[in-house]
Amino acid sequence: MGTKINFRVRYQETDKMGIVHHSVYYIWFEAGRTEWMRELGLTYRECETKGWLLPLVESGAKYISPAYYDDLIEIETELKDVEGAGFYFNYRVVNLETAKLLATGFTKHVCIDEERRINRAATKYLKELLNK
Repeated sequence: MGTKINFRVRYQETDKMGIVHHSVYYIWFEAGRTEWMRELGLTYRECETKGWLLPLVESGAKYISPAYYDDLIEIETELKDVEGAGFYFNYRVVNLETAKLLATGFTKHVCIDEERRINRAATKYLKELLNK
């Protein structure tokens, strides 16, 4: 199961050439992941209130074609795998006006408590929720 969010590229997300800076894609990935969780009925704010933290422990991106200022973009987010304490997400970035694939990426997160230890109870709960 995945989710899609759409938006226009903002001027501040681009460099002098009008191309989206590579670091912005990770912000977009986070937006997609946050909405994906919200659609399942759990917000990141609720996780933090419960003392659950989901740090990023691994990531990668492949930039295929540039995105430009004012392009209409879609971010598709899906849970790829749940392995041990890790949650792997995949992302696809598409220009909605041209249907061109712009980038793909992944992130891996783990669930920890406020003492920075793996939170097994929260991990189990999240796995059940995320695998619906």
